[in-house]
Amino acid sequence: MSTLADRPFEEAFSATMRREGGYQLHQVEGDAGGLTYAGIARNRNPQWPGWAYVDRGETPPTEMVRAFYRANYWQPIRGDELRSDIAASIFDFGVNAGPRLAVKLAQAVARVEADGVMGPRSLAALNAMSPAAFAGAYALAKVKRYADICNRDPSQRKFLLGWINRTLGALG
Repeated sequence: MSTLADRPFEEAFSATMRREGGYQLHQVEGDAGGLTYAGIARNRNPQWPGWAYVDRGETPPTEMVRAFYRANYWQPIRGDELRSDIAASIFDFGVNAGPRLAVKLAQAVARVEADGVMGPRSLAALNAMSPAAFAGAYALAKVKRYADICNRDPSQRKFLLGWINRTLGALG
């Protein structure tokens, strides 16, 4: 049962689940994550207990998925301490690219040391920003990151439009 304090996480989680395709099992050729369930990549998270359900042909409990995202993406970005719209944006990109990189890009946008760790200075700088200004600058930083990936590895170009659409969708 979620509480009022859980609302920012629940809203960010719901939006990200829509972008991840919901509670689906799928695999896309060329995706480094390999087999995924609800956006959880087996190659990157082989110890997730939900894989035991998947391997039996069962659906992992929704709460197991939610707990995974809270522990591995929301808590590392200190989402409960950020403005909810800024936290949701960093959270969503963290799910796509890893929380450390998501924080690093957010820190660069906020013009603080970009070390990938959400500390007090980063929190203060991000919370002092206008959510609209953050959203626009963060979206541009993400698109640049995706372009860099495609320039380094042309096999990833097939994902570029999806990444850009995800970025634009996160703007609201």
